[in-house]
Amino acid sequence: MPMRIGEEMPTFDGATEFLNGELKIEKGQPTLVHFWATSCGICKEKMPQLRELITENGAKGLQTVAIHMPRYEADTDMNVVRETVEKQGITEVCAIDNKHQLKDAFKNEQGWVPVYYLFDADGKLKSRAAGEFGIGLLKTALDKIFAEKPATA
Repeated sequence: MPMRIGEEMPTFDGATEFLNGELKIEKGQPTLVHFWATSCGICKEKMPQLRELITENGAKGLQTVAIHMPRYEADTDMNVVRETVEKQGITEVCAIDNKHQLKDAFKNEQGWVPVYYLFDADGKLKSRAAGEFGIGLLKTALDKIFAEKPATA
């Protein structure tokens, strides 16, 4: 059963490593967690739109964490993962989920990529969207979450 609206954000304890620095989740700020894979064509196709949303909403206080979840053995090649992170412009902390522990913690039972989890400032799931049309749903959810919380000065 997938995560339900209102559930607490899981920890990232199962990550096999982190790229782009150390993971720091600030309390009181909304957080976007997105799963992707090097072998995922839709992930790569939608990444420019995601980068745009992250940039736009990062200025309003959105925190973002990427999770690379391998779908195939070839996806575990860390050289390819690092190259893809750089090529796709992923600048946020990227957790590597080679053992699928984060997949399980986020109840991503189908192993969907891309999948987007938006948590509110209290760390509760506000929205979850997956696949080709996930970005549109995510944009709507981000608009709502920032309409509820005025930007900090």
